[in-house]
Amino acid sequence: MNPESFKMLESFSKEELIKLVEDMAKRWLAHDGVWFQCFEFKSGMEEAMEMDALAWERFAVIEANRVMKLHNILPGGGIPALKKALKLRACDFLNESEIIDAGDNKMIYRIKTCRVQASRNRKNMQPFPCKSVGIKEFSNFAKTIDPNIQTRCVTCPPDEQPEGYICAWEFTYVKE
Repeated sequence: MNPESFKMLESFSKEELIKLVEDMAKRWLAHDGVWFQCFEFKSGMEEAMEMDALAWERFAVIEANRVMKLHNILPGGGIPALKKALKLRACDFLNESEIIDAGDNKMIYRIKTCRVQASRNRKNMQPFPCKSVGIKEFSNFAKTIDPNIQTRCVTCPPDEQPEGYICAWEFTYVKE
């Protein structure tokens, strides 16, 4: 940690801090994309997808623990804790999302805009087939928040994309 860099933040306005968070999230996502493309170029799509899933499986746990610690989200907080934590993920600062309540112990998290898919679309590329990666990512994130939360993919590329959102994830609290 560089104290001088953090000291500089004290002079930033609220708007400048918000722009910095957004830019850092974009840089984080750009690094993820560059890493993936380099791996894909060297080893092929299949192996790149396998490594990407492994990386996101591990990163989701790290991110969930850091979000919980920073924002005082207690482990085992069920769906309410997951709702808060999902909105504090780095990717949620870049992608428009919504949470739909589906009962006392269930919710749907939809990603309405996705920078990765939008970038591929602009380049006339096929949608990134992120379902297998997303299953690992969202399942591990949710289980870290509360081990009683089960995750189900409603839809995610390469599935057919519905109107109005890119992917959807169902989270259900099941006390075992």
